[in-house]
This record gives sequence, C-alpha cells and structure tokens, in this order.
Amino acid sequence: MPRLSRPAAPALIAAALVAAFALPAAAAASPPAPASTPVSASAHAPASAPAPAGAPSPASAPVLAAKPYMGWSSWSLESTGFPGYGGEDWLTESHVLAQADVVAAKLEPHGYDYVNIDAGWNVDQGTNVFDAYGRPVADPRKFPHGMKYVGDRLHAKGLKFGLYLAVGLYIDAYNDGRTPVAGAPGCTTKDLVYPDLRRTSGWDDVSYQMDWSNSCSQKYIDSVADELASWGVDFLKLDGVGPGSFQGDAAHDNVPDVRAWHTALQATGRPIQLTVSWALSHAQAGVWKANTNGWRIDTDVECYCDSLVTWNNSVKGRFTDVVPWIDDAGPGGWNNLDSLDVGVGAMDGLTDAERQTYATLWAVESAPLYTGDDLTRLDPYGLSLLTNDEVIKVDQAGNPARPLSQATDQQVWYARNADGSVTLALFNLGSGYADVTADLADLGIGGAARVRDLWAHRALGGVSGHLTENLPPHGSRLFTLTPAATGSAPGVPLGVHATAATATSVSLAWQPVNSGAATTGYDVWSGGRKVASTTGAAATVTGLRPATGYSFTVTAHDRRGRSSAAGPAVPLTTPAAGGPTGYEAEDAANALSGTASVGDCSGCSGGKKVGNLGGSGNSLTFTGVSVPRDGTYLLTLGYVDGDSSRTLVVTVDGTPQRVPVAGSNDNDWGRAQQVTVPVRLTAGANTVVLGNPDDYAPDVDRISV
Repeated sequence: MPRLSRPAAPALIAAALVAAFALPAAAAASPPAPASTPVSASAHAPASAPAPAGAPSPASAPVLAAKPYMGWSSWSLESTGFPGYGGEDWLTESHVLAQADVVAAKLEPHGYDYVNIDAGWNVDQGTNVFDAYGRPVADPRKFPHGMKYVGDRLHAKGLKFGLYLAVGLYIDAYNDGRTPVAGAPGCTTKDLVYPDLRRTSGWDDVSYQMDWSNSCSQKYIDSVADELASWGVDFLKLDGVGPGSFQGDAAHDNVPDVRAWHTALQATGRPIQLTVSWALSHAQAGVWKANTNGWRIDTDVECYCDSLVTWNNSVKGRFTDVVPWIDDAGPGGWNNLDSLDVGVGAMDGLTDAERQTYATLWAVESAPLYTGDDLTRLDPYGLSLLTNDEVIKVDQAGNPARPLSQATDQQVWYARNADGSVTLALFNLGSGYADVTADLADLGIGGAARVRDLWAHRALGGVSGHLTENLPPHGSRLFTLTPAATGSAPGVPLGVHATAATATSVSLAWQPVNSGAATTGYDVWSGGRKVASTTGAAATVTGLRPATGYSFTVTAHDRRGRSSAAGPAVPLTTPAAGGPTGYEAEDAANALSGTASVGDCSGCSGGKKVGNLGGSGNSLTFTGVSVPRDGTYLLTLGYVDGDSSRTLVVTVDGTPQRVPVAGSNDNDWGRAQQVTVPVRLTAGANTVVLGNPDDYAPDVDRISV
C-alpha cells in the first residue's frame, strides 16, 4: 500500500486502521507516481509512437509462478523512519544495485532471485513524470542510467527485475487529455478516462478511473506493458487495487484494470509475473486467480514507524487474515503476505522469537518470500532465518497450512503432505510463556511418528499421542512429523466441522484427503451406522430428530474398498422443532454496554446491526438464548466487517472463545456475512456476550441457534 509524499519532503504518513462502526478509515499510505525520460506532466506529446520492443514468443514463455517467488523489495526501507532510511529519496539506482549484490552473493543460492523496485522510482520531487506518450519512466536523479540499464545489471547477476505501478491512469499523466497513446493513432489520454475524471485506487489522489468501454484504454495499457517488457521487467506489482484497499464502490472497481493488465502482459511475449495489492477483497478471488500470479491479502506489514515492522501492527493480524484465503493458493497464484522483514534485528522491531514466528507463518502458508531488510546489514540470526533450506522447502512445496482452531492464542497449524508426513507449526500468540499441544489424532496420525525440528535441522526422535512445547511470548516451533506406519488405505479426513443445522439435519464439511491411497469417496458415521456417503468433501445428514445429541465421524475409502480410520468425533445437538431460532442484534431485549450502539445496515436482516464493539466494556449481550437440552449447538453468527479480518470473542454463560471472522477489505459496512461456531449451551435460557476486550470487533447483525 505504498505512497510517497507528494511534496518533496520524505516524511511518510503512517498506515493505520481506525476502528469505526460505520466506516473505519483505510490505512493512510499512498502509491508512488510514474516517472519519465522526464517530460513534465504538462508537456504535449508528439504524434507518432515507437514500435513495441521485441520479446520471446508466448509459446516459449515459462509457466509463471509455479512456486511462490523469492527475493527482495524496496518498500520497507522506503517507508521506515529508522535513521538513514525512508522517503522517496532513499530509492536510488546505487542503493538497489547494492541490495542486488547481496541477493546474488548470499540469498540467490537459496532460491531468492527477484529484486523488486517499489513506489517512487518514477517520482521526481513529488511529481510523476512520463514520456511523450504518457508512459511512466524513471526519475533521472534516482536512476540516471534508466530502467533498462537496471534490468540489464540485474539479469547479468542472474536475478530478475520487478517494478511497481498504481492502478488507473496517473493524474499527472492526463495532461488535460492531450497526450497521444503510443501505437494507437487518434487515441489520447482524454479517451482513457471518464469525463467527470472520477478518481480510483486506495488513495484517491493518485489516479483517475479508466473507461474500459473505450478501446483506447486497452491500447494504452498495452503500450505501457510493451515499455516494461523492453526494459526486461520480470514482475509487476499493481497497487491500490479494488475492490479492496479499503475501497468498494463503483469508482474503485478495478477488476477491468486487472484483466486489461493480464491481457497486455501476456501480449508482450515476456513472462512477467503480475501481483495485485493491497488488501484485496476475497469476494473477487476468482478474478485475481484468473488474471494474476499473486494477491495481497492484507494491508502493509510495515509499521511506518522507527523500525520496519512491529508485532502488533500487522504481523499478528495475518494469522487471522490469511485463513479465508488458504484454499485459493496454488501453482500460478499465491497468497501474498507482504515483506518478510526478519534479517536485521536492530531494524526489524521484533524479538528473535517474533522474527522466527514471522518467518514460520510465511513458510507454512507458501507465501512469496521477499525480504525488505537492508541486506548489507544482515545479522547472523537473520541470515540463518532467511537461508534455512528446510524451511524454504516447506514454503516452496506450495501446500499451505491451516489452523486446527483459533479459539485461543495457542494455535496448531498443519499441512498434510502427499508422502504421508505432516508439516506442523506450533504458535504462541500470547504475551506470556505457554504450552502449545498438538494431538496427533487431530493430524490424522493414529500411532507414533518421527519428529524433525526444521529450524534446528535436528531429528528429535519419536512421539505418540501428543506433542507439547512450552513457547515464549509470540514464539513458535516448526516440525515435520512422519508417521511410523502409513498403511495402504487413504488418510484420515481432517478438519471435520458442522456448517449448518436444522431440527432434522446437519451439514458437515472437511478437508479433502491428499495422503495414502487415492480417495474415491467419503462416508459419514453416527451411532455406529453410516448416515451419508459422498464423493466430495461435504455432506448433509438428514432424517435426524429435533433436540437430539449426535456424534459424527468421517472416513475415506478408495476404489478397492479400503477405508481410513475415523478422525476425531464432532458432537452436535439439533435445534428444537422449527429451529434454529434467530435473535436480532438490535432487539430491545438485548443489553448494550459501553460504546455499543444500533445502526443502519442495508444488507442486514431487519436493516439494522449493532456496532462500536470491541475494547474493554463495549459489548452486546443476548440474555435469552434458549435451547431444550444440554448440548453442543451450532451458533450461526451474522456479522459485518469491511476491514481486514477482525476477531469476536463469544462468551457463553461465562466461557469465552475467540472467533476470527473474514473481513472484506473494501470498507463495505452494509453487507452481512456469516460464520458458524459450535458452542456449549445448557437447557433453558443462556447468556451470550459478543465483544472483544483487547481489539476491534466486527459489527453484529444477528445470531441463530
């Protein structure tokens, strides 16, 4: 979410998410502006365009992003207030090439090869500059030899060259609509935008929204893509993209831009990875996957302070924010968690335990590994984190891990591998020392397993039953567990959970089995009998009795009829006849405390919601949530979160549990989403309190049980 100051001053505005009931503010960082063999933004352009540069034919282009990319990016050092860094003037040709020297010498042997120049390369003292056709070019003060020279230098070192642009048509490129478009006779910048010059991008003061009904717009993007290809660019970060970047209205719908860039980059014939940023809306995940090689799932990791990052600013939040995106990652496109700033302890703003945890999450999520540190100052511990080949192998395997539960700060994340092993990460996100325990049965391991500590490069022997580690505040461990015996049957279905319940039915879902013999289907069991069968990873069990407790397990089978063992049982009690029962948040019978208040919500049931939740004492209490018998029930929560993901603390009869929910990243506080949570209730009336004493909470539409 970079944005350099528009005047010449190097100060950066801190990125901050502001809690708000109706419209929380977006982070206040902004993108860079384009540069040129500088023709000022007001210069009139000549009439004819140069031919686009040659490039390899599409048939010879390699498959892009088969694995998460690895490298270095400039933005962290541009955004920090650490002495000697920060501001647009830090980004220079000499600084970039100095970082590239270290990438080539110390990191490239471990797979790091991208050098990505972020915001500011095309900004001359706060003004974007362009060539005669409105295409961004380098500020000659910072890059006196131009961008092709930089690309050639990087390629000579065996590295790849990345650049940055903001979405839309830069305001400074418009030039009163007079600038012609290269290779498109009759097209000018007036044809590229709407007559009202509506603004777009996450910052609103950088670019105009492009009018894609006019064919000149695609021709303009084609011309810029050809320019990038002629410089040898291998990677493009397109920033400020919506829906997302905490913008969601029609003027910030940049889906057509992303499609246009995909088309243009492919047409160059040069393999150029496209990543979109920042904090993309998950509602458009299909678009990002079809047209890009990566998408930022969150706001900037940088703290815009006197270090590069802090634990609370953005690192911790990614444990929640990445979860809705886990199933979207795969060859060709990856969940981008932003820079991995763990290489220089004096600058990073983290403890050593936090640095390892930061790197562990990135690795187990198969996120692109690109550091933003000053590589000329790498300390031995930071270098060991960045170059641990066993951990890098986990990242490059492209098999993102998922949490068993996020009900507490002590979390177990796992990924089951095709060879039957399990990648296991233990995290203590709390502020004190704590035990974190993984039950092997929850990981599909019925007997003993061999344990390897990946950070320590050390075999730890065997374990059975469970594995417990006492971890420091914000600490972690990363292991590979290899079962002593895998057998010939399919692996155990994991992650079985209820997704819906009525008085006579329960719907279940689980993770597809990817280990053991090839799975051809699944069976759902309850009370010793098979109650459903399916070839997919979800099923609905019907014919149940109201207000009755059940326990469900799932097994997998193969074509030879061999079945897996069953995973842990899922207990659930069906609602009473006619249920589930709904309870509106705004009902007068509920109790609001602190700042909690009722507000309008066009996409909520009844047109209302309760917001201003979160922080000490700001909560919503339902006092009469009634069930017919003791049991574990499925609570469906209707919530509104236009931010990055927030966490609700659901307290039932005095027992709290954390419920992270998926945010929309588009500042839309009028659209309700749903999440289901198993809760233990007693016969009669129960008290359910919704809030979060330690952080912002989502707004609440309703609950049903």
